[in-house]
Amino acid sequence: MLKVAIVGASGYTGVELLRILHNHPEVAVTCVTSEQSAGKLVSDIFPTLRGRMDIVLEHLEPVHIAEKVDIVFTALPHKAAMEVVPTFLKMGKVVVDLSADYRLHDAEVYGRWYDRHLNPELLEEAVYGIPELRREEISNASLVANPGCYPTSIILGLAPLLKGKVVDPSSIIVSSASGVSGAGRGAKVDNLYCEVNEGFKAYAVGGVHRHIPEIEQELSLLAGTDVVISFTPHLVPMDRGILSTIHVNPAGKVSASELITLYETFYDGEPFVRILPEKTFPATSHVRGSNFCDIGIAVDERTGRIIVVSAIDNLVKGASGQAVQNMNLLCGFPETLGLDMLGVFP
Repeated sequence: MLKVAIVGASGYTGVELLRILHNHPEVAVTCVTSEQSAGKLVSDIFPTLRGRMDIVLEHLEPVHIAEKVDIVFTALPHKAAMEVVPTFLKMGKVVVDLSADYRLHDAEVYGRWYDRHLNPELLEEAVYGIPELRREEISNASLVANPGCYPTSIILGLAPLLKGKVVDPSSIIVSSASGVSGAGRGAKVDNLYCEVNEGFKAYAVGGVHRHIPEIEQELSLLAGTDVVISFTPHLVPMDRGILSTIHVNPAGKVSASELITLYETFYDGEPFVRILPEKTFPATSHVRGSNFCDIGIAVDERTGRIIVVSAIDNLVKGASGQAVQNMNLLCGFPETLGLDMLGVFP
């Protein structure tokens, strides 16, 4: 039985990891940490876990934690993760990091969008954990940088087009909408009920969202050339889910049916990517609580532009579910183990 620690277990990604790992037959969660709630039962913080995950939250002491587990999930804010990850690695532990600290390959780029990186030498070692594109690298890694939620929906939505060189990579425009849980569990005025209910708004407008360099890094690798995108995120008054609508110019004449065939071929055998039939498009309600990414494709016959719509649950495929998928690859388990749950509907 694999012994697992969740460092930073009192946030939404932490409880989602606990929910998923509870049903994983090869895993025992033996350590959970929270600086604010240390000494309390995690089930007191999250009553949904009561009677199933009654584990006492501990203070974050990396050496002590590493001595009693096999693998560590770090669900900490950026910069906080890089303060502890090196210790876990030095003690021979495998780490799946859900922060942004190891997603970017260039420490200078990280510094421009986040802060000065404390251990830039680890950026080359870290593997960007999107299984559909990095499966073999993930399987041999010791540090996996779990992708962000917006990037997951966008990268999976664009990968077949860029890899197949059937679009102009300089023409990408993305509009994404996320549920409020994407902003985390911390108290913020902008996320209060009265602030978000009955409203819909854009934020981080003008190319300033911190996920942009991560998205452009991975899209550039797929395209084989530098890619710059126009990205505008939106906040939707719902708990969870991301819907990304992607517009891009084709390199030549294409039809929706040809593109669907391209996507079906590219993602053939992928357990968590579902390509929808022509004239059918995804909804966040169809992936809620699941590790699926649903993708629909159309061609605007008037403008000639390709439109890709992708939907994920930001807490599952966009965070904790993908982290468990990466853990399965790292540990040699079947990739779908503990993750083969259907979405919750309605």
